[in-house]
Amino acid sequence: MADYRLYQAKVSVLTPLHIGSGRDLLNEYDYAIHQGHTWRINEDELLEMQDIDDPALAGRLAAIPPAQLLRETDFRFGSSLFRYVIRGTPRSRAQGAQVREQLKDVYDRPYLPGTSLKGALRTALGWKRWQMLGLRPDISRLDRRREFAAQWYEQELFSEHSGKAPNKDLLRALQVADSAPVNADRLMLVNARVLNRGGTLGSPIELEAIRPDTIFEVEIKIDTVLFSAWARAYHLELQGSELLLNLPSVVREYTTRRLERLAAWFEQIPSAEKSAKFCRDLAKTPLPPGAFFIQIGWGGGWESKTFGDHLQANRDFMERILRSPREGGYGLARGRRRPGDPFPKSRRVLMQVQRAPDGRTQEMPLYPLGWVLVEMKEA
Repeated sequence: MADYRLYQAKVSVLTPLHIGSGRDLLNEYDYAIHQGHTWRINEDELLEMQDIDDPALAGRLAAIPPAQLLRETDFRFGSSLFRYVIRGTPRSRAQGAQVREQLKDVYDRPYLPGTSLKGALRTALGWKRWQMLGLRPDISRLDRRREFAAQWYEQELFSEHSGKAPNKDLLRALQVADSAPVNADRLMLVNARVLNRGGTLGSPIELEAIRPDTIFEVEIKIDTVLFSAWARAYHLELQGSELLLNLPSVVREYTTRRLERLAAWFEQIPSAEKSAKFCRDLAKTPLPPGAFFIQIGWGGGWESKTFGDHLQANRDFMERILRSPREGGYGLARGRRRPGDPFPKSRRVLMQVQRAPDGRTQEMPLYPLGWVLVEMKEA
């Protein structure tokens, strides 16, 4: 066996992808809205243009939103007053309205962090390994501390009964690099909402997101030496090589199940017909051996970060972990919930504004966010 296998992966964005920086951008402070575009303000350059030697002006600058310092003639593409410009505008023009910022490099170029893709792959691998080991949800196996609740299961799935030994974690053998960045013109503004099971909508959530049809190039490396006789001799051998060496097929199995469950959920809501069809079509799409669909970034919800249907197979287990900490649970269910109510009760979706024949507009669910196609080719 060679020391490693190296793959070049082409990641094609299918639905708007938001990976947050953790920061909310504020209207008139971080960005300005002008002539159908959103202009990200370069605060340092804008302040340099002001006459800060004037004490009266210097005092007022601290209280004036930066966008109010801009003149009509300042809105020019390529101007140093703006870090980047996005076509389209947020729905709210109120001062201080928020847009969740997309993760970018120091030059304001979006990229796909390897940790985001690896995290999604980790969930798929754990889901499959759970199946292979025949694990069952068991409340007695959970740590009472919420942040460490699944620690025993994670060790069983990825560390092969080796406890907390970090050198025995299967994911050590999977290395996913950050992608090369793309230009800021691949950004778009997205209006997303929480869609509840009954069809009601939560408050609008404005996001910067990466456009569909954007392509990232990512390097994926599988360190096969960690499954070799050499590793065994030095007590470094990992278990689970069959999962990593068949990564695309493992993820396809996991994703097909997820898409079918998502489609069934959306089909209960008349207004979410397009969302259901998207999931059904993706689940039925034939792919070559090295390719798979997967959901990454913001919008995947609880099921994209857990072992989902494996846990839900035990209704009593789910009910107990959904309870509030005061009732001996982990507080996973938010808001009012009665025992037996479905969980999770909502999904995050991209919204589409439609105009009715009478001229009124309404918002309709369009697609779930963050779905990508990954095509791996051995280098």
